Amino acid sequence: MSIVENINKINNEISETATLVAVSKTKPNESIHEAYDFGQRIFGENKVQELVQKYEELPKDIEWHLIGHLQTNKVKFIAPFISLIHAVDSFKLLKEINKQAIKNNRIINCLLQVKIAEEESKFGLTKNEVEDIINSEEIKEFKGINIAGLMGMATNSSDKDQVKEEFNSLNNFFTQLKTQHPTLNILSMGMSGDYKIAIEQGSNMIRVGSTIFGGRL
Repeated sequence: MSIVENINKINNEISETATLVAVSKTKPNESIHEAYDFGQRIFGENKVQELVQKYEELPKDIEWHLIGHLQTNKVKFIAPFISLIHAVDSFKLLKEINKQAIKNNRIINCLLQVKIAEEESKFGLTKNEVEDIINSEEIKEFKGINIAGLMGMATNSSDKDQVKEEFNSLNNFFTQLKTQHPTLNILSMGMSGDYKIAIEQGSNMIRVGSTIFGGRL
């Protein structure tokens, strides 16, 4: 199927219960334009250098999300334009995002990445660390960031029950946090291989790449 047909199919499946982030990493501008011309406006990248280049070359009404691990020394390159940073996994990183946001006279939306997967290679905060950050006095002084919600990546496994359990665990934690922090409104869970399970478990934002654009070039 074409890129347009793939986006249309996914939008029908999520039936407005979730926001689709089209993950365009490694994809050429032509493919992004095809999705853009169909009406897709939210795109996700995982490398800062590639993201900055695409921002400069593509339409300015695109809402860019950084979905990959972000190093503190690279925040300054995306701070002028980024819409949402999905994978904030340390207080140190939040502090730098706040600093660069203020320099650019912006408030940058962030998601705290919670480690729910078994793989050691995946980044993320423990639930206790998330609570410590959200409830800290220092975070209240940060005027350049908005913690908009949580993000999580399930274990890359064919065991659907395990994936379901991990997503369910994060959704329960998100629901619990929202009772104390009602401004949290984004739960970013689900990628090409597991977004349907994520939606069933309460995700309201999915990050889909290969199912839209095909495999990596």
